[in-house]
Amino acid sequence: MNTIQATDQHTMKAFGRIPLVEVQGKNCTCTDENGKTYIDFGSGIGCNVLGWCNDAWVDAVCNQVRSLQHACNYYYTQPQAELCEKLAKVTGFPRMFFGNSGAEANECAIKVARKYSSDKYGKERGTIVSLVNSFHGRTIATLAATGQDIFHQYFYPFPTGHVFAKANDLDDLKSKLDGTVCGIMLEVIQGEGGVCALDKEYVQAVRKLCDENDIILIIDEVQTGCGRTGTFLAQEHFGIKANVTTMAKAIGGGLPIGICLVDDKCADVITPGTHGSTFGGNPVVCAGAVAVLDTVTADGFLDSVKKKAAYLRAELSKIPEIESLSGIGMMIGITLKSKDAHDVMLAANDAGLLVLTAKEKLRLLPPLTITKDEIDAGLAILRKVLA
Repeated sequence: MNTIQATDQHTMKAFGRIPLVEVQGKNCTCTDENGKTYIDFGSGIGCNVLGWCNDAWVDAVCNQVRSLQHACNYYYTQPQAELCEKLAKVTGFPRMFFGNSGAEANECAIKVARKYSSDKYGKERGTIVSLVNSFHGRTIATLAATGQDIFHQYFYPFPTGHVFAKANDLDDLKSKLDGTVCGIMLEVIQGEGGVCALDKEYVQAVRKLCDENDIILIIDEVQTGCGRTGTFLAQEHFGIKANVTTMAKAIGGGLPIGICLVDDKCADVITPGTHGSTFGGNPVVCAGAVAVLDTVTADGFLDSVKKKAAYLRAELSKIPEIESLSGIGMMIGITLKSKDAHDVMLAANDAGLLVLTAKEKLRLLPPLTITKDEIDAGLAILRKVLA
């Protein structure tokens, strides 16, 4: 069987794939079917937070799959209980809902905001304000909440109740508060929008607006959460706490997960029958997530992430072709002076380095366990490609 031919013949053409068949990996290095090795600066778009096949994660997943692979949410499992108890302690959010993706987590967040407002004010207060240049998922509702015109094609009609405000423009946001708004949804770093961090003063002002108007603040941490920026949640850099926070990607360590976390204000909004998920909170996925959580929250781990991020950023800034860097911590956007980011991504791939793009930028999301030697090896390839 030819892997590429079989896949291309039988799957929908939803992805612009690179002709690389990954077969094995360890930490920040993977191998293709021809035995060629690659340094991974993308971690599966931020999912392989502990790198490829981390020992603790593999042991947790394999041990769990041998005892109980699935349980209906009518019942309880130990891995789900352990994960929610530890995650509540780490984040300060007392309750959560488990799904299977970032889009599902964001769908849940939208439902929480709307039901909170419906319960308290009635059905006329259901508008969600999100930001221009945002990205919140590819389901119909999360596409409607995504503030990029390129995604608002083909799939009409989109759900109503979504409006957009300009990022870092408080007056524009205030102009949207017409009495129908129940939630404001934002990414503190717009990942797919170009790795653009919001201004701290703006985020804090949004928090204050939400408090003054009894509006639910939703922060989408699908890409930023679980240590990516050097703190467990990126909102910690901004000195605020959302009412609802969504997580996915990294917390699963490579298995599908989505989590919608809520504060005390929203803790009792979702009631039996108002939301659900067949596979949400799956015991195998939760066991892996516990291993991720234990590793990322261990003493010194996030400090090491900050140090590695500072080193990587400092070395990147020395490359002549790089004009500027954006993002925070190990979430890095790279603006190039003359080269096309997509062309550079393909050239880096050919040279043995896996990187990503975000709009016109290169994007780096290395595993948080990456070693200095692996950073240096990846940088050496990138320097050659950009020379």
